[in-house]
Amino acid sequence: MSDSPPSAEELLAAETQIETWLAAQLGENPILDAYERDIDIDRLWHIRVLGEEKDVFTIRFRLGQRNLHYETYVMPAPEENHEAFYNHLLRRNLKLFGAAFAIGDEDAVFLIGQFPVAHLDEDHLDRVLGSLFIWVEQFFKPALRIGFATRFGQQETS
Repeated sequence: MSDSPPSAEELLAAETQIETWLAAQLGENPILDAYERDIDIDRLWHIRVLGEEKDVFTIRFRLGQRNLHYETYVMPAPEENHEAFYNHLLRRNLKLFGAAFAIGDEDAVFLIGQFPVAHLDEDHLDRVLGSLFIWVEQFFKPALRIGFATRFGQQETS
């Protein structure tokens, strides 16, 4: 495997592979509601996912020169129980493979990850979509109950 970045042709092939995979998923995968290619930012896709614990969320794929970066917004910064909230998420990071909880703009919580363009295939794309879906579903409500406990009429939990 070379350390050089993919050629323009290889990046175009990767774009096509993502588009083809998304079109197939839209027809076959019930959690995928829609997707669109960003017209303002090159090689960026917004994928609308239907959940149960979190009704709807968007996964973004950004095909870079060397990596496919992916992320999804999980929730805003906590209103309370900051230490317990971040402790909860950091401990969950230990169970994740290929993504991690991170703090983004305005201290919002995201799940982010990336892998090399050279490894782009349907299996990796399936794994990313499935993993992000499962992790949002699994960790959203417990984190919400910690960081927004007063809204749920609960005391701090861990």
